[in-house]
Amino acid sequence: MQAPSIGGVTAPRGGGATVRMPRGSSLTDFAEKIGADPAALVRILFGLGEMVTATQSVNDETLQLLGAELDFDVQVVSPEDEDRELLESFDLEFGEDEGDESALVARPPVVTVMGHVDHGKTKLLDAIRHTDVVRGEAGGITQHIGAYQVRAATGEGDRRITFIDTPGHEAFTAMRARGAQVTDIAVLVVAADDGVKPQTIEALNHAQAAGVPIVVAVNKIDKEGADPAKVRGQLTEYGLVAEEYGGDTMFVDVSAKQGLGIDDLLDAVVLTADASLDLRANPTMPAQGVAIEAHLDRGRGPVATVLVQRGTLRPGDSIVAGEAFGRVRAMLDEKGDHVDEAGPSRPVQVLGLTAVPDAGDNFLVVPEDRMARQIAQTRAARERNAALAKARGRRTLEDFLKSMERGEVQQLNLILKGDVSGSVEALEDALLNIEISDEVSLRVIDRGVGAITQNDVNLAVASDAVIIGFNVRPAERVGELIDREGVDVRYYSVIYQAIDDVEAALKGLLKPVYEEVQLGTAEVREVFRSSKFGNIAGCLVRSGTIVRNSKARLVRDGAVVAESLTIESLRRFKDDATEVREGFECGIGLGSFNDLKVDDVIETYELREKPRT
Repeated sequence: MQAPSIGGVTAPRGGGATVRMPRGSSLTDFAEKIGADPAALVRILFGLGEMVTATQSVNDETLQLLGAELDFDVQVVSPEDEDRELLESFDLEFGEDEGDESALVARPPVVTVMGHVDHGKTKLLDAIRHTDVVRGEAGGITQHIGAYQVRAATGEGDRRITFIDTPGHEAFTAMRARGAQVTDIAVLVVAADDGVKPQTIEALNHAQAAGVPIVVAVNKIDKEGADPAKVRGQLTEYGLVAEEYGGDTMFVDVSAKQGLGIDDLLDAVVLTADASLDLRANPTMPAQGVAIEAHLDRGRGPVATVLVQRGTLRPGDSIVAGEAFGRVRAMLDEKGDHVDEAGPSRPVQVLGLTAVPDAGDNFLVVPEDRMARQIAQTRAARERNAALAKARGRRTLEDFLKSMERGEVQQLNLILKGDVSGSVEALEDALLNIEISDEVSLRVIDRGVGAITQNDVNLAVASDAVIIGFNVRPAERVGELIDREGVDVRYYSVIYQAIDDVEAALKGLLKPVYEEVQLGTAEVREVFRSSKFGNIAGCLVRSGTIVRNSKARLVRDGAVVAESLTIESLRRFKDDATEVREGFECGIGLGSFNDLKVDDVIETYELREKPRT
């Protein structure tokens, strides 16, 4: 490689060579890859309008911009590739490899229940499990994911089915999509009295994007106005054609409230699984799977609900899930009973992790604790660098000058705390998607699972941040610290209320925008000289109302002669008046402004604050 001078700075040229860089790399990392001086790269980027230090994590666009300038093809490694390379460095692999064909055994189908809010998804699961989860949900809306395994009585004997309950509100798109990723079959719940709604289509799109078979449960058939045939017709427009109409999608009419059609729905799930899928897994290999949800329990520490996809998980196994690791201390089923082993498609709660993993994190069993710790720490450092690069964003000199010209950009800093990681992630995703003016910005500076701690409050004080607590409260004695420091803490149990409040707060940060509203016009008929008050205009009000102390401008022959005047005196004959309406005569004094002539027009107006949309 040659080392010519670029803008007076010597740097190597790549000749089109490919350089693979992980997300959030610094200029020092890039310099090591190409054999350059980091200081030289800093100066080159400064010449390109980017202000970056040598050790600062930079985003993908900045790396690619620098690579293009030096004739390198910079490829930013995807998170999936990063994780694959990390595991390969430990001689591990997470994927679809099930080992020897002879080791594969049948496993239960994993079913995700999807649909529009309030169409009865949780009630349907209640009917299947004979439990009453819905009573514990705020506003009857599922706030986080749960996984349950049930027995279904079929003609061939009992069959196990694993159900994943996903939230119903549109703000939970990320969690609903994650549910589809681990799913074999999607049950789309549609209310017979309400029909297809926007979130119904959204859920359908997620299921179709995941490539999973769909069974439609037409719920609430017992309600007045229920029309199951209408639902079948509506879904035909979206490619779901019922079997009775010549299609291949099973529609089952159910009433979760009355317990009608539940057995038929389970039969449909089993039939769809047998007809469309080859559900087999190797139970003899080290366990691998996905964390469905996780939360911090006061007595038990981090608790993760995991779904085993292949292998068998046992107490004592060394496990790593995302950035969390540990040894499985105990496993519990959905009823809270201890489980000795969990095979493929089995959801269990795992105790013994050092931290709370995120919903959707992959987990795998590794040979020893030391390896689990190293993988988790490497993942944490990698995600931290990527988050720093993303939060910092691409800031050019032009951006910097523009922000100085229009005044400092207002920023709302948030700290998110929730009861489970899936809810925190869904809340963050929804908040960051709020559409707002470029004049304000939103930044989530920290998020976590569990009670609001002293560290959260101290960070909020240092960063001037607002704390949002979702289904959590302050830890012991932290409430006193919150009151003493005056930190703004908001508590919510339904996510869309938090979204509405944050959106309102963002709009409150915007500088007020005023619009001019014309009040009235008056034509000058005569000018009176007064030694005490100056010139007084004898006027006829042509339109609207002339109000004392309102703003005014003087128009002569169609041109504005004077702006920012004030109606300082207003009289009807010899009496002072607060306002004079259209068609009446009056005397108007404009204070120290005396350049008044006959036929001039005095326009009055006021500035009203324009509501932000």
